Amino acid sequence: MKKRLFAGILSLLVLTATLTGCGASSSSSTDTSAESGEKITVAAAADLALAFKDIEALYEQTTGNEAEITYSSSGTAREQIANGAPYDVYASANIKYVDDLIEQDKIIADTKELYAIGRVGIATLVGNSLQVTDASDLLNPEYKKIAIADPSHAPYGVASKEALESLGLWDQLEGKMVYGKDIQDVLTQLKTGNVEAAFISLSVVNKDEVNFLLLDANLHNPLKQAIAVVKGTKHEEAARKFIETVNGAQGREIMKKYGFVLPDET
Repeated sequence: MKKRLFAGILSLLVLTATLTGCGASSSSSTDTSAESGEKITVAAAADLALAFKDIEALYEQTTGNEAEITYSSSGTAREQIANGAPYDVYASANIKYVDDLIEQDKIIADTKELYAIGRVGIATLVGNSLQVTDASDLLNPEYKKIAIADPSHAPYGVASKEALESLGLWDQLEGKMVYGKDIQDVLTQLKTGNVEAAFISLSVVNKDEVNFLLLDANLHNPLKQAIAVVKGTKHEEAARKFIETVNGAQGREIMKKYGFVLPDET
């Protein structure tokens, strides 16, 4: 009797263990099949904040991957990548910064692509009595402070300074300049009333918020913007697909929507 009872208990324990094992196996299989695509990190120029929001959505929809985008001045991102920041993609507002990183062996060279030409201009707040119809208007004493992205590391700051130099206005206006870390910082200074005018990119203009005077592109060197995959990425294929999304038919339409000139339209 005792032997039969012991055998029955043992059989029950074996059956329970078998069922539990099957359950665990099934759960593990489900978890694996439920895994989504890869996640990439993108270091992007601040002028891309609006356009790349749409690009991000398009990329995630068409590839199943996820993109986490960090915006800053292109020079800042260049230094971060040079120092080993683990980004997968670098979208710069200055092609030279990408070339710099290629020379440092920090970029996969064959992934470099030109994706846009940027435009810069002067903004004032809607509702403000001060409106710029010509760059020389900034000489007016009522314009006490003018925001500009720091030319030491921000491509749009460089272009803004070059434009003013071409117009013979830089020396007269330099004392009014308030330097921002990037285009978004400059725009914030304008919106908060810390400055009366600001040099911003066409790509971040909201016509409900700012009046905008687009500067002649011939006044400064072209704002050639390039994108590339960062060397050492663990997600090279997914990173390459992000670039394909930016320069694909739908991506190019998005870039045009936000005021960028496409490379083949120059």
